[in-house]
Amino acid sequence: MSNSRSENVTLIIDGKSYSLPVVYGTEGDRAIDISKLLQETGCTTLDLGYKNTAACTSRITFLDGNKGILSYRGYAIEDLAEKCLFVEVAYLLVHGHLPNAAEYERYRDLLNRFSLIHEDMIHFFDRFPPGAPPMAILSVMVNSLCSYYPEMNDDPLAPLDLTAARLISKIRTIAAFSYKKSLGEPLVYPRPDLSYCANFLNMMFDNPVAPYALRPEAVAAMNKLLILHADHEQNCSTSTVRLVGSAGVNLYASIAAGINALWGPLHGGANEAVITMLEAIYRDGGNFKKYIDKAKDKADPFKLSGFGHRVYKTFDPRGKIIKNACDDLLAVLNVSDPLLEIALRLEEVALKDQYFIERNLFPNVDFYSGIIYRALGIPTNMFTVMFALGRLPGWIAQWKEQQEDPRSKIGRPRQVYLGESARPFVPMSER
Repeated sequence: MSNSRSENVTLIIDGKSYSLPVVYGTEGDRAIDISKLLQETGCTTLDLGYKNTAACTSRITFLDGNKGILSYRGYAIEDLAEKCLFVEVAYLLVHGHLPNAAEYERYRDLLNRFSLIHEDMIHFFDRFPPGAPPMAILSVMVNSLCSYYPEMNDDPLAPLDLTAARLISKIRTIAAFSYKKSLGEPLVYPRPDLSYCANFLNMMFDNPVAPYALRPEAVAAMNKLLILHADHEQNCSTSTVRLVGSAGVNLYASIAAGINALWGPLHGGANEAVITMLEAIYRDGGNFKKYIDKAKDKADPFKLSGFGHRVYKTFDPRGKIIKNACDDLLAVLNVSDPLLEIALRLEEVALKDQYFIERNLFPNVDFYSGIIYRALGIPTNMFTVMFALGRLPGWIAQWKEQQEDPRSKIGRPRQVYLGESARPFVPMSER
């Protein structure tokens, strides 16, 4: 946090003036510090959805929605997606700097060492009913890790480097195993000779009677997607991780809470909603123009999934990056899929139509990620799990930052009560 400039704003309530300090961020963002507002004035603020409220200061991610800027630890997302592997970015978020060669090799060794899950945990998968949502399974399995690695209960931060590596490595194994169990296929264990993303794809799709052929383009596309999803400032799931962590809860339980928040269709389910929309258009004869017209009609509640963004008022910078990766992957895989054809036609229209251009309704990262995951063969109900794999390093970094902040307090929002005023109690016999 930077606040070398001294500035205050004046708030007047009932004719009395109160001076509130202004806090400056390193990129010029400003916040009015109201931490003593209730104490000094007896008033709170009302901010539905926390759209105007900063609940913390952070050194992890910077986002400027008006300019379409996203950076991790000061590095532009464009550079990281183009020049780094997901493992490097995960290290950057958790440790605060990009790894050198020795740090990178040590980190890769840790991820390899921790890639297996305890054999007892494999039996957990058998206890879920058929068709159990993959995000529910993921949350339960991550939460259960604290029973197998209880050292965090004594000192949450002491083993954090190992705990972070353990979580980042095991979550892909848990995800792949849950998918294999849903198919009734034998589990595919991680291999030490494969990279992080290649290992995941192999665990997902390899089969004793149909060996999986790893394509470097598929691995590269997955690397980019995980990097682009690795953190995104104080979104719903990240705020949940911080809020739960503020109660002193261990990292595993805090991450499990974040997974559950991400599960929501208004958050991590957006890329799944894209495919659902494309399926609806396909069932309607593939008439994508009809749905373009519906999106333009103010009287029609229909909205195109995967277009525009709550935070970005211009092109989603992640969308720009992943569009190129999507184009390259589809060209190489030569996939024939009617849903992908509809998606590409929607994209073509939206990028040229003045209605969408004037309203900044450009295809976002969710639009392209849904297309890529479908092209890779990942089922729709696993899309949000893929989001969780990418977001995990950011969640860990945010949890760690909060735990290390000496000013951190347990989260306790206020409210404005609109219920009944004091009423006399009436005995049951008189009601």
